[in-house]
Amino acid sequence: MGTAKRQPWVVGVSGASGTPYAASVVRGLLAAGESVDLIVSRAARLTILDETGISFRDAHWRADLAAWLGGDQGLDDVRYWPAGDFAAGPSSGSYPAKGMLVVPATTGAVAGIALGLSKDLLQRVASVTLKERRPLVVCVRETPLNGVTLKHLVELDAQGAVVLPASPGFYAGGSTVRELVDFVAGRVLDAVGVPHSLYLRWEGELGAAARRADGKPGPGAEGE
Repeated sequence: MGTAKRQPWVVGVSGASGTPYAASVVRGLLAAGESVDLIVSRAARLTILDETGISFRDAHWRADLAAWLGGDQGLDDVRYWPAGDFAAGPSSGSYPAKGMLVVPATTGAVAGIALGLSKDLLQRVASVTLKERRPLVVCVRETPLNGVTLKHLVELDAQGAVVLPASPGFYAGGSTVRELVDFVAGRVLDAVGVPHSLYLRWEGELGAAARRADGKPGPGAEGE
């Protein structure tokens, strides 16, 4: 019986605030049975440390990732690439990646990807993803946005990337930080067609999500 060829989603974590978005995306991918290749920028390590108290180290990435995600389930299908490793597999278009999710994306990463600068492995893989016409989602986490960044985002859109700001929606009934984080992560996964159950979807009934969150039936739930 042959072994199926591994085709991972590359998740790039840049130094923007919002590393919980990245953790939720990785958990969602693993829960869906997807393979993950992970790139954590040098600046992102500082942000992870600041936001979670976890040191993310190349030599101990597996243990650090398990601490970050809250468990080691599914980590057998995660591969980690240091941000300075330009010889990494995903740096080549011949590497069989499905696409890339940059979560969260700094304005610097947005600029580097839009201009094709390839200053680190994250930017290089994003450029490869675009040239190979694979899905690229850029989850920018910054506010307000200046004109230069807006132009870079328009350029990314023109090149085929999905520009997905980290903007939580409240119609899904989220009332905790984790629920709002999962909403954004769910929208990232929606953009590349990965199934998940990270948030309650809109079904055309005002207040239905809030009622379900409270454990109360929505309109028409009884007697059907």
